[in-house]
Amino acid sequence: MRQDVDIRQQEGELTGLAEAIMRQAKRLGAAAAEVSVSEDIGLTVKVRKGELETLEFHADRSFGIAVYDGQRKGAASTSDSSEGAIEETVARALGIARHTQDDPCHGLADAGLMAARLPDLDLFHPAPLDTDAALAAALACEAQGFATDRRIVNSEGAEAARSQSCVVYGNSHGFMGAASTTSHSLSCVLIAEDGNGMQRDYWYTTHRNPAALEAPEAVGRTAAERTAARLSPRKVATGSCPVLFSPQAARSLAGHVIGALSGGAQYRKASFLLDALDAEVASPHLHLIEQPLLPGRLGSASFDGDGVATAEKAFIDAGAVRSYMLSAYSGRRLGLPTTGNAGGVHNLLLTGRTKAFKALLKDMGRGLYVTDLMGTGVNGVTGDYSQGAAGFWVEGGELAYPVHEATIASNLKDMLRQVAAVGDDPDERGNIITPSVLIETMTVAGGGASS
Repeated sequence: MRQDVDIRQQEGELTGLAEAIMRQAKRLGAAAAEVSVSEDIGLTVKVRKGELETLEFHADRSFGIAVYDGQRKGAASTSDSSEGAIEETVARALGIARHTQDDPCHGLADAGLMAARLPDLDLFHPAPLDTDAALAAALACEAQGFATDRRIVNSEGAEAARSQSCVVYGNSHGFMGAASTTSHSLSCVLIAEDGNGMQRDYWYTTHRNPAALEAPEAVGRTAAERTAARLSPRKVATGSCPVLFSPQAARSLAGHVIGALSGGAQYRKASFLLDALDAEVASPHLHLIEQPLLPGRLGSASFDGDGVATAEKAFIDAGAVRSYMLSAYSGRRLGLPTTGNAGGVHNLLLTGRTKAFKALLKDMGRGLYVTDLMGTGVNGVTGDYSQGAAGFWVEGGELAYPVHEATIASNLKDMLRQVAAVGDDPDERGNIITPSVLIETMTVAGGGASS
């Protein structure tokens, strides 16, 4: 089955729907309103052990409306875009607004901050929703995984997916912006076994442009190599040592930091970086930068969830906090201007003193290289950090053997100040882009014998 789709052809219809919803809000008495209309269509194919397991098509359309009655806000949403449903949903939102309390921070972002220019960010690369092609890619990926190493004995499946989406946002300032995007991905999860038991690992590729994906065979091969490398893991002795986070594991560290710098965490006073603006909180070589206008990236956007124009900024520059992550609402709560981050961050990049991966291992000498984190042992208020971890023990500056059932602990405030260097291997498969990160020392508990 093959379906040729270009969701950009729906932009005009979705824009018209957004305009109709805005007119209805005005007719029913809303002092101001904002609306988001979205449509998404896609295909997902999953295989397991050489056979088709699931095939799923999806096509969804919905809209959400927020209305303001003075400084009271009400919101409602629906997947029904008929004329009657629009009127009912807007009326419901107004009813909610009229029963809520005044909040002086409610309201649209300032009109002068609306995105005046919507550049082409190269985010739309459609491919046919082709069942046969997706099935072939998933089968080839998994087959290569099994062929790579005889110790690969089972599979949790290979999955190929592609989707297109269009989002239109508009508000009472007259702003109306549309963004169409595509997403293509392929993943594989494998299980290996030897005399000491079984281990599981995975690999994946994702991009806006299907031509930029890794080949199916490359994904399967990497998944197999990563899985087999985890066989016969050992426990490590409890003690203090350097810890090197892989790019994938380091992504969570950047996430904890930007979460602590979010406006919500700040005005709720629930942040380990509370009132940290202009304070030095990290190693002086460390930077945390947002670059929302990078072409082709998964997190790129020219306007945020308030319609505010996005722009490059440093949240942390040379170790010091230079900006919080603020929407119009959270900015007002803090007496600060919005940073164009309603809805989150757009392409967050962690950079710093950069070294090759092998040089980082040499600098460690002896310690733990973390490839996987488990559990939820991070306190965003105090910064206390305790996570289950797996990876590899480093001895003499080389990967020595796989490690499992370890716990790494510290405090995020200490970890930020103890970032010794970062790698030259950033993982660009997401909205948060991080390289390997070397922390000078953490407590590692593993229950193993001392060496």
